Amino acid sequence: MTTALQITDLTKRYPTGTEALKHVSLEIGAGEFFGLLGPNGAGKSTLIHCATGLASPTSGAVRIFGHDAIHDYGAARQKVGLAPQDINLDWFLTAQETLDYHGGYFGMAKQERRERSRELLDAFSLTSKRDERTTTLSGGMKRRLILARALMHRPELLILDEPTAGVDVELRLELWQYVQRINQEGTTVLLTTHYLEEAEQLCSRIAFINGGEIVAQGTSPELAETYAVASLEDAYLELVGRKELSRGSVSEISA
Repeated sequence: MTTALQITDLTKRYPTGTEALKHVSLEIGAGEFFGLLGPNGAGKSTLIHCATGLASPTSGAVRIFGHDAIHDYGAARQKVGLAPQDINLDWFLTAQETLDYHGGYFGMAKQERRERSRELLDAFSLTSKRDERTTTLSGGMKRRLILARALMHRPELLILDEPTAGVDVELRLELWQYVQRINQEGTTVLLTTHYLEEAEQLCSRIAFINGGEIVAQGTSPELAETYAVASLEDAYLELVGRKELSRGSVSEISA
């Protein structure tokens, strides 16, 4: 299998001495839908930032479809679409301009940008908002636009960092239908989420990260077996030391 993302012995240490990542190694195959789960502060976003050039690792290596993400940044970044957790849109641009400028940054020709932006605005129900400045869009519309922007240059690896945080159920389902479709068409997806049912339904494999280290990985059933529990949710609660919150424990208390 072709490797989409290969992380080897990755460490990120801040000037304060805090180690956000500690010798992390991870491999995601081309075409996978891979989940990265962990509590707040576990190192998920730092790992993504190192993989996309938003942060410089202290040591270790990151390769994206064979390209060194540190020393061959341009070629590696061309392969990646990133939908970050924070809404980082330019408030002075319209929805259409947001996509057009992003496509230009990735070297797309004018006609190709026009056609691709039209396609994505339609796919994410943004056509009626194309000429509105991003600051006027609702929270859900902004999330749609961020995902559309990440897909603008047709990346081979799509990284989604908490993409459905704070959005309504209808939008969550709509986004996942689209992402599942492009994954089935060959796009590799790396997802971080706190919605465990999303990870269980969507991801072929999942890694748990805690304290800056990958502590377990596998399919949902394999992770449940690793922690000797019945479900991915219970495995996660074991990971974060909150097994008393499992549905079984709550049911016993209620009874």
